[in-house]
Amino acid sequence: MKELISILTLVVALFTTETAGARDTIHKGDVVVVPLRGEISPSLFLFLRRAEKAAESSGAAAIIFEMNTYGGRLDAAEEITSVLNHATIPTYTFINSNAGSAGSLIALATKHIYMSPVSAIGAAAPVLPTGEDLPITEREKTLSYWSALVRGSAVRNGHNPDIGEAFMNKEKEVKIGARVIHPKGTLLTLNAQEATEQINGKPLLADGIADSITDLTRKAGLKGNVVSIDPTGFEQLAFWITSLAPLLLLGGIIGAYLEFKIPGVTLPGIISAICFALFFLGHYFAGLAGWEVVGLFVLGLTLVIIEILFFAHSTIVFGVIGVFLMLASILWAMIDRYPGETFLPTGRMLAIPLLNLFLAIVAAAIVIALLARYLPRTSLYRRFALITSNPPGPSLSGAPREFAIPVALSPGMQGVSLSILRPSGKARFADHIIDVITQGEFIAPGTPISVVQTDGMRVVVERVEKA
Repeated sequence: MKELISILTLVVALFTTETAGARDTIHKGDVVVVPLRGEISPSLFLFLRRAEKAAESSGAAAIIFEMNTYGGRLDAAEEITSVLNHATIPTYTFINSNAGSAGSLIALATKHIYMSPVSAIGAAAPVLPTGEDLPITEREKTLSYWSALVRGSAVRNGHNPDIGEAFMNKEKEVKIGARVIHPKGTLLTLNAQEATEQINGKPLLADGIADSITDLTRKAGLKGNVVSIDPTGFEQLAFWITSLAPLLLLGGIIGAYLEFKIPGVTLPGIISAICFALFFLGHYFAGLAGWEVVGLFVLGLTLVIIEILFFAHSTIVFGVIGVFLMLASILWAMIDRYPGETFLPTGRMLAIPLLNLFLAIVAAAIVIALLARYLPRTSLYRRFALITSNPPGPSLSGAPREFAIPVALSPGMQGVSLSILRPSGKARFADHIIDVITQGEFIAPGTPISVVQTDGMRVVVERVEKA
């Protein structure tokens, strides 16, 4: 147990140190600058979501996304546009060189767009990961879906929806009044001068040209202090952790089961603790959970331990409440809640977390059932169970330590347990003390038991049910 506590303390210290540098201090009225560089990917989505939530929760005056990307995955771009369309504070995109492909779709999901003097936006046609065109049927389906999505996002944020559609569909003509801005036949791409051209008293797309973030804040009339939020190293890891949530939960549950099943062997407990720590820390860095969720889980775990150590076989209240709190904290950690939303989650918010939790519980139940049935029969398990559960000590100093059963036992013969059987321990039959093992159940000291079967030195017992 001391080794386990030491490891957990070290892990928490390392993550806490990283977190202290990762969580930038934002004050009410500040202007938050968030870099959006490189490939559009799920890990970038996790970072941007955390940044937007931090800005909104702190009362920032605006959030500026400094963009330089040639594009990336459309599924990640869709998730990012959904996050930006949830924003309750003014959003700006500063295109510092490039807003290509998926980057242009993200820019349309912000209220205001500014571009550096030498920059471009557009060319967002969907392609395969290899760079090749999509098959005709799939291309038509993808364009139809994304055209509707981009048009809706553009209208929501005050941009011309035809321009957004022309970014990804070369058959789309852009026409304002009698003037054809872009004919059919090619994908639309705009440089800074074209995007800021005034037509009928309104810029074609971008609000203006800015040399830097400072120049943008001056031209946009943003008065607050400029605060930057940068991605942490753990946010790259957070994507994998959140994707593997069911497996981490499975490892944590099975490790905890084996730790109670084979007390004294700390490896399963360490593995369980690491799995649960990675689960909560991954969701914390992804912006899904806070430390209050960890506290709820620890409270539930404490109640379960109290039930096992002090109230075994007398009450189940502590254990039931503890398990409920642990499951509630796990579910809570996976719920994606935006600032301003109601406390009670909607069905949409619960769908994926409930699926992950259900998969983990079902898989754990299957594995535990198999372990309970077959693990006690293995020589490796019996050796660890007997060695770790029954160390020699003053209380057992008079117990015979022999390599054969000192009394003939047969199925149905009754005795009484001397130590807790979890599942192995000591029992008395007639005037003899015997090493016994259950079929997986825990039996308290002083409980009447009966022999189920014998196999050499192995004596399997069960609780005698009261008539």
